[in-house]
Amino acid sequence: MEIKSFFIYLIIMAGVTYLIRMLPFVIFKGKITNTFIKSFLYYIPYAVLGAMTFPAIIFSTGNYSSAVAGLIVACVLAFREKSLLTVAVFACIAALAVNIICLYI
Repeated sequence: MEIKSFFIYLIIMAGVTYLIRMLPFVIFKGKITNTFIKSFLYYIPYAVLGAMTFPAIIFSTGNYSSAVAGLIVACVLAFREKSLLTVAVFACIAALAVNIICLYI
């Protein structure tokens, strides 16, 4: 890649990033009072995080059954309000155990 192309891409990326962060401050000058908009904005981070992590969970192990086992264990522990470390450790253990079992079957 040429240095000129690199700086053009860098300036465009910086501009787009700045616009995304700056536009809400310019458009919404007052406090948002609409309950629908407030609840919509409240759940956006969770929806984006779910959309980014769910495919990574399913395709992370190379074996769908072990990935689904880890996902189920993680969901059960998360609904029981266990700590993030506990959920992650037991989901990894479940995925590893099912992966090892599938290797020997």
